[in-house]
Amino acid sequence: MSQQPYGQPGYPQQPPQQQQYAPPQQQQQQFQQNFLCVTTNDIPGYRINAVYGEVFGLTVRSRNAFSQMGAGLKSMFGGELKGMTKALVDSRNDVMQRMIQEAINRGANAIVGMRFDTSEMGDVWTEICAYGTAVSISRG
Repeated sequence: MSQQPYGQPGYPQQPPQQQQYAPPQQQQQQFQQNFLCVTTNDIPGYRINAVYGEVFGLTVRSRNAFSQMGAGLKSMFGGELKGMTKALVDSRNDVMQRMIQEAINRGANAIVGMRFDTSEMGDVWTEICAYGTAVSISRG
């Protein structure tokens, strides 16, 4: 490896600083903190400057046969189906992240009119979709 001539005439005083790597989870938290997603068609105190169109996040999940049997037994006796609840929460979070990422890729900083939609596909698949309108907003 050759020595860099930093500090000599015509060269920078120090090597360029490398950008710090932010893990995907940390990057996701950063953009979600600065991103607004609402179910209303407008946002009080904000002006919509540009509309980038519909964005969505989608997943299709299959149900585990064993958890289905357990859920069937649990539903006979009552109570929360915790495994099914966790799977639904995880799926909703996944589709929200995908929708927000699509909006960011288009240049938006908010989504208005956000909705969830679910449908059954066959006996064991469930489609979960989050959708809304990607917009650029500013205070005022």
